[in-house]
Amino acid sequence: MALYVQKYGGSSVADAECMRRVAKRIRDTQQAGNQVVVVVSAMGDTTDDLIALARQVNLEPNEREMDSLMATGEMASSAILTMALHAVGAKAISMTGHQAGIKVDGTHLKAKIQEINPKRIQDHLKQGCVVVVAGFQGMNPAEDVATLGRGGSDTTAVALAAALKADRCQILKDVDGVFTANPRVVPAARKLDEITYDEMLELASCGAEVLQSRAVEFAKNYGVVLEVLSSFEVKPGTLVREEVEEMEQVIIRGIAADKNQAKATLLGVPDTPGVAARIFKSLAGANINVDMIVQNVSAAGITDLSFTVAKDDIAKTKRLLEPLVREIQAAGLSFDENIAKVSIVGVGMKSHSGVAYKMFDVLAAHQINIEMISTSEIKISVAIRAADADKAVRAMHEAFGMASAPKQASAKRKAPAKRGAKKK
Repeated sequence: MALYVQKYGGSSVADAECMRRVAKRIRDTQQAGNQVVVVVSAMGDTTDDLIALARQVNLEPNEREMDSLMATGEMASSAILTMALHAVGAKAISMTGHQAGIKVDGTHLKAKIQEINPKRIQDHLKQGCVVVVAGFQGMNPAEDVATLGRGGSDTTAVALAAALKADRCQILKDVDGVFTANPRVVPAARKLDEITYDEMLELASCGAEVLQSRAVEFAKNYGVVLEVLSSFEVKPGTLVREEVEEMEQVIIRGIAADKNQAKATLLGVPDTPGVAARIFKSLAGANINVDMIVQNVSAAGITDLSFTVAKDDIAKTKRLLEPLVREIQAAGLSFDENIAKVSIVGVGMKSHSGVAYKMFDVLAAHQINIEMISTSEIKISVAIRAADADKAVRAMHEAFGMASAPKQASAKRKAPAKRGAKKK
């Protein structure tokens, strides 16, 4: 008997018809001799609708109350899906994050899972129940509900799979798996049969919406076998797994664009030791994730410092930094919301040269200006004008031959890099 954790996204449980279809699929999985734990997101656009409603009454609603509000979407989904399971003859019970034993830290809106006690879930599984858990939430030390941030239901599913030692964690969505690029932007994008944890982690952090980055990190850290597949059709999806040597034959595995980015620039910052630390310490203390960072060459002892944050964090960033700008005697603070981050990802970069040159050359050929650059061992990201993002993705997808070629040789193979080297 295998144990499956299945997660269904908002579009998969968007209405009554979707709920009935999903219920039959879950029932069939259980009747095949498996134990099943299901994690659900809120139905359709429920979360967005709740946020919009809250902001109609208060432009900056209290974070604790926002968590209490938003958690209701997943609770409703879990209860309705459980009712649908009962209607198709399956024994099932719904549980909130708290009832499922999920404990999180004290951060509202972006809480992190600290511990899971799966005993209550295990007891219901032994009784032959399908256990339907409300995703995206847990109980914090103050015994208040706290949510895990956008995509948090993925994290809930993977964390439960780790705690339960599940045989597989399946993330069922309205897509067939992980693609080389967003198929809505690149019609020729190809579904991948497999991808490494590290590649998926980079793509998720770069704007690919298929999986949430913390979910992938959980899967990697705890060895959870992860599969992304369609909730609408029964067919193989994409396996997310550990890297093996032959995976390096593919230079670029995927391309992602993140349009939910804004560039913050501190103007006329004193170029003295400790100033940057003060700036980023204040952001870290408020759980604001900073991505790309660029500091200009110092002139007359001052410099400009730019970095990117999520658009959702602009107001909080501004509120934190405006007093600091005065304290450090900087010239000012500005924001640019018309940017996007476009990234190419692939473990093959570790053993092939010329990738950065080719990316920059393609962008130049399409008259796309690069404003910021960041790299890792298997990723190159650039900040460009938001209006150019889709064009950039399509151009690079074609240039790197990603539509059909499972093996790419457009950049030269190089000797293994010396330990510590990270050149592109």
